[in-house]
Amino acid sequence: MRDNGLGSWTRRRARMTPTKAALVQDGVPTTYAELHRGATRLAHGLRQRGIGRGDRVAFLGLNSVELVVAMFATAQLGAVFVPVNTRLAVPELAYVLEHSGASLLLAEDVLASPTTDPTISALGIETVVFVRACGAGLDDLKSADETEVDEPIGLDDLFMIQYTSGTSGRPKGVMLTHGNVIWNVYNLLVDVDVTSEEVALVTAPLFHTAALNQVLFPTVLKGGTALVEAKFDPARAIDLIESMRVSLLFGVTSMYLALAAAPRFAEADLDSLRLALSGGAPIPESLLHTWLDRGLMIVQGYGLTEASPGVTMLRAADGVRKLGSAGSACFFSDVRVVASDVHGERETAIGEPGEVLVSGPNVSPGYWRDERATVDAFDAASAEQGWLHTGDLAVRDEEGYLRIVDRLKDMYISGGENVYPAEVERALHSHPAVAECAVIGVPDDRWGEVGRAYVVTRPGAELDAAGVLAHLDGRLARYKLPRSVVFVPELPHNASGKLVKSRLREVTP
Repeated sequence: MRDNGLGSWTRRRARMTPTKAALVQDGVPTTYAELHRGATRLAHGLRQRGIGRGDRVAFLGLNSVELVVAMFATAQLGAVFVPVNTRLAVPELAYVLEHSGASLLLAEDVLASPTTDPTISALGIETVVFVRACGAGLDDLKSADETEVDEPIGLDDLFMIQYTSGTSGRPKGVMLTHGNVIWNVYNLLVDVDVTSEEVALVTAPLFHTAALNQVLFPTVLKGGTALVEAKFDPARAIDLIESMRVSLLFGVTSMYLALAAAPRFAEADLDSLRLALSGGAPIPESLLHTWLDRGLMIVQGYGLTEASPGVTMLRAADGVRKLGSAGSACFFSDVRVVASDVHGERETAIGEPGEVLVSGPNVSPGYWRDERATVDAFDAASAEQGWLHTGDLAVRDEEGYLRIVDRLKDMYISGGENVYPAEVERALHSHPAVAECAVIGVPDDRWGEVGRAYVVTRPGAELDAAGVLAHLDGRLARYKLPRSVVFVPELPHNASGKLVKSRLREVTP
């Protein structure tokens, strides 16, 4: 029972490859033995502060060794790790902390100013501010006790809550169990030949499932080395690829675009790269060709946080033949594409759009403290191998490969981040001059999609685009802010009064 949890992975790796570098940050290596020792000492320290099974520990910080140590320490205790998006505005951060019921917040000093805000302070959550220092930043929290933590952990125990934006205008906490993440890693390793000699560059944020579950965890399981970068910098990434002989790279579309646009991209030595993974949104074919010209096929997949996140994978061998496809189902996942009619759900024909449904041991049991959203999205997906309704539309070809074509929901993806218009609209509606508004995603060469707001002002009120954006700034994370504002006399509605967003695309700025 005890040995099934993710918290045991550092112990297992430390006994196999104790002197191997598990993590490297700012040129400083952390061996597997040091990683396990740090996680175990922190686990004892957290326990002495009253943290135990089921308690939520929130982490607000950039990518760091501290984040990894805190995550494994929390897992050892059977507590629940809550990684917080560092780009959230203060009200959003406050909601996540309150909704999760976090007992402790670990906050990096460069991001700690929001924790002094009365909104956060009023929640009464114990907060520890640390300085990122290649693992040593949490030393004051660590106990001297290095004995193994004896908490029994099972695959069905909750490991993490990852908050994603919600269609209701509030973030939703996706519950991921130890088993969800472990099975996702197995799925990834069936499709991607990660080795014990892997050098993985981790520049995408670890508060998302993609970098965490598709890169860091597989690398640790195989005993490779993860280069942990606090932030993504294309020029530095290219330098690290050359100097550290990086073999595994992960990024979203905007990151691969930035790398391709970097001054040294054309002549950089990329020969060490074996694997380039991508997720979050389809990569434009023109960008795929840019990387193919450098001898590297970007391996794309489709997934979502609720599936930990892997659902399908376009394997490298099929990359050119199926260019633009999201691939086929991962080994331990099952996928259906269905359409609904008066007779209920039915499997779609080849080439017919339908909603993507996924089932498997990697699928979340539901949303934290949100029974209604869980019922709407999950058919007992994890517990009884039912089906998760993703809300994404796809077509499948004769070989079962999927191409994502649209979304049933209004969510769009900007730079790898999910943005739900309802959340932005809710903030827009708080402006006294706004009578009605709607937000949609529109194509953008750099970010994939960006927001466009359509605003109807109240009679006699004066408002311009700058005023709209100034109102939103500080209320929402910056990636959620619309990039353009269109003022219209009215919004399109159908006969029942429902807003018809599809017709907004006919309205040009």
